[in-house]
Amino acid sequence: MRSSQSVRREVPAETEADLAHYWRKGYAIVRGFFKASEIREIASAIDQLYAEGVAHGQSFRHGNLFYNVATGPAGDPLVRMVQWPSYHQPVLNRVRLDIRFAELLDPLIGGDLKQIINQVHWKAPGSRSDFAWHQDSKSRRPARAFRNLVTSYVQTGLAIDPHNPEAGGMRFIPGSHLRGDLRMDCAKHSLGAVMTETALEAAGFSEADAVDLLLEPGDLALWSPYLIHGSGTNRSGHKRRFYINGYVRGADCDRGEWAFRNGRPVPLGPRPVLVHYEELRERPGPHYVED
Repeated sequence: MRSSQSVRREVPAETEADLAHYWRKGYAIVRGFFKASEIREIASAIDQLYAEGVAHGQSFRHGNLFYNVATGPAGDPLVRMVQWPSYHQPVLNRVRLDIRFAELLDPLIGGDLKQIINQVHWKAPGSRSDFAWHQDSKSRRPARAFRNLVTSYVQTGLAIDPHNPEAGGMRFIPGSHLRGDLRMDCAKHSLGAVMTETALEAAGFSEADAVDLLLEPGDLALWSPYLIHGSGTNRSGHKRRFYINGYVRGADCDRGEWAFRNGRPVPLGPRPVLVHYEELRERPGPHYVED
């Protein structure tokens, strides 16, 4: 049975209060981080990305830019996420470098930040875009490239649409980050897999511990790489859009694009750097990817 608890802290956007909650519970929320007019512009850019993914018809990669395209129930292309759209989408690139991120994250991880995650997620109605219970730490590979992960890395998610249980919103296990890397099943991809009680029990938790993340458009969530989280089936009538950016203290990471130095935005360079795509130098050009 779904817990009746939900995450919706009706507090002013006071960074100190939210960050104290982050260290204690493993997440924090900033209400109205972006204005409604800004969200409309971001939504338009994200819709452009979706159309590009549909036009490709299958998963497509060009360097770090990657369109994850599955087959929908009716056989049509289903775009589930795009990684590093900021290489070619100026609106999304501007958002990830917005000084508000630097100011928010400075008390947590400092002002010299690289970026490991830059991606858009679409949660389409149905289960193909479910996310199984997981910790983001399992994707910070190779492990030797990331140091002091618990205190050097913060994941952020910007709500473009209402983010709630009906739309398959995220669920958190508060405080689970305090137990570090729980080595949850890394043999399977989280995307497209359902949340199960068995996975939580193996990590020493249960669904009774879970809370729902409730966001309105423009709200921003922050969470620890060790926080257990997942998301269920979207039962609404629309695709739920979510813009995720993950930042890491530059001195503690050997990979990623620079985002801020001394709190100031750093533009992308002329050549992509190594992030997660291991064949970036061997196969940097555009190509389709078999599922």
